[in-house]
Amino acid sequence: MLLEEVYAGAPTVKSGRHLTTVNEFTDQSPALRPEVLAEATGRMLALGDFDADKILVEEDKGAILGGALSLAAGLPLAVARWYTYDLGGRSVSVPIDSEYFQGTLYVNGIEPGDRLTIVDDTISTGGTLIALIEAVQAAGARVGEVVVAVEKPENGGREKVAERFGITVKSVIRITVDERTGRAVVMS
Repeated sequence: MLLEEVYAGAPTVKSGRHLTTVNEFTDQSPALRPEVLAEATGRMLALGDFDADKILVEEDKGAILGGALSLAAGLPLAVARWYTYDLGGRSVSVPIDSEYFQGTLYVNGIEPGDRLTIVDDTISTGGTLIALIEAVQAAGARVGEVVVAVEKPENGGREKVAERFGITVKSVIRITVDERTGRAVVMS
């Protein structure tokens, strides 16, 4: 499958506290082929229920995938950003401590009572998903499910989300990083 091919042997860089893969799916290096995005979208749709009012993603690496899933599922897309601006409506801000970033995450477009499917490209430490779930709750909405394309289980993100919120993160593939070679390895 293409997603596994993209990750198998992908190089890594040190980003904050962890090694992070660099690849076409999350970093567009090389440029993201439409067939890779289509495969990831299809596999995520098959994995999740998407019984929601809206999809929520973070802007940095999740927006490309979120846009494709929004179109495929026929659901509106809400985007969490690393910066704020006044949209003349209800905005929620929450602290975030992720693999890449510490600061504040700003979410617009979520209304009280909404049921959200949260989508992300990768779960590592769980920091981004924890912030997104907290934003949904602060807006008076609820999370129906969390679906990610890639999971890095050695960083414990799935467990942190489950312990804190009782939500099971669904992942399409799981990877690890071979610290000896600095390359990604797809787990079976």
